Amino acid sequence: MSVAKAKKARPEAPKIPVAEFRKRREKLLAGMVPNSIAILPAASPVRRNRDTEYPYRQDSDFVYLTGFGEAEAILVLVPGREHGESILFCRERDPEYEQWNGRLVGPEAAVEDYLLDDAFPIADVDEILPGLIEGRQRVYTSMGLDEKFDRQLMEWVNQIRSKVRSGAHPPGEFVALQHGLHDLRLYKSAAEVKVMRRAARISAEAHIRAMQTCKPGLHEYDLEAEIQAHCMRQGARFQAYPAIVGGGSNACILHYIDNMAKLKSGDLVLIDAGCELDHYASDITRTFPVNGRFSKAQQALYEVVLAAQEAAIAESRPEQHWNHPHEAAVTVLTQGLVDLGLLSGEVNELIETQAYRPFYMHRTGHWLGLDVHDVGEYKVGGEWRVLEPGMVYTVEPGLYVSPDDDSVAAKWRGIGIRIEDDVLITAKGHEVLTADVPKSVSEIEALMAGRQ
Repeated sequence: MSVAKAKKARPEAPKIPVAEFRKRREKLLAGMVPNSIAILPAASPVRRNRDTEYPYRQDSDFVYLTGFGEAEAILVLVPGREHGESILFCRERDPEYEQWNGRLVGPEAAVEDYLLDDAFPIADVDEILPGLIEGRQRVYTSMGLDEKFDRQLMEWVNQIRSKVRSGAHPPGEFVALQHGLHDLRLYKSAAEVKVMRRAARISAEAHIRAMQTCKPGLHEYDLEAEIQAHCMRQGARFQAYPAIVGGGSNACILHYIDNMAKLKSGDLVLIDAGCELDHYASDITRTFPVNGRFSKAQQALYEVVLAAQEAAIAESRPEQHWNHPHEAAVTVLTQGLVDLGLLSGEVNELIETQAYRPFYMHRTGHWLGLDVHDVGEYKVGGEWRVLEPGMVYTVEPGLYVSPDDDSVAAKWRGIGIRIEDDVLITAKGHEVLTADVPKSVSEIEALMAGRQ
């Protein structure tokens, strides 16, 4: 994608229609047993230092079911409730608060704007919610994720228990809400895919800008700044995760985020970065030469990783199981390590003994969605999950040769390479959402040759 295209006026960011949030709640309600209740709190603000908080980001499960972006809120789902099954507790409108911090939705507007059945002030939750819980046999909740809310929930339950002699009926069972909810989140709707395509496109343009900007003498944070600036100009204010910009041997540190070192001619730089748009993540990794030209050793390792990624993507289609892409990548990587002399032996035996692990110590991908490492089981009934249309995941093989590994030739040491794309499973196969970023040696070198 050219810089000229990237400079065009950005299109309006796609949004999830509010009716879709209602459909999600209906699906979750349909999977709940009779005489039950689901209770889900909004994310709590997180203090950064003293009296300053990090920018607020809503809990992914909460936003998936509501689209509601405020703190101090609780969603309650009660199947079969006569006065409405979807209930929200949220903050009331407060002119003084809003003068300082921005507009609140309030209970009345929440019903209309978010298609909820009922809404109450959060200040009344202690008075109202125990009555909704009372008489319900099963409570679906996310125990263990928010200690403060867990205590609050048990206080409500204990309040009911204290009235047993008066005929009150406390719940008899607590069930993890995530089991059914996270299975729903695994399958992306057309609206979700539209948002994720846009996020992927923005991040792809950002990676291209980083390649075009890169030159010896810059610092890792200079490339990080290019990535973030482009994403923000396109309406994606936040990154989906802290960017990794590792030059030279820093690329061998899988979760390197210092991003402070000077970039040197003759080194590779690995960038793992992706924006978040309307709460949906993108996730791209590219590795390229700081001076624009791969050395022979760098190119040799790079082409093994690229071949492994292409093999894994080729296995990304319906009816394949989750582990097939990983198996394909491991086979290519191991063969490549043997061909280049970093390993010796018979490939199948090396794979069986995981002899490749010193050079490739992570898996080939993860689910992607509202979280960069998104929810969803990888195994069902002890077997690898079968891939189905609507699933989105990353494909990201790599090779990392420690600078201290004296068991290999010096020319390989300190080279770290990862190539990552976001892949949507479709009815006919797959779609690579991040395909706009160059990744062949010739494409990368041609793009970087045009740097100013």
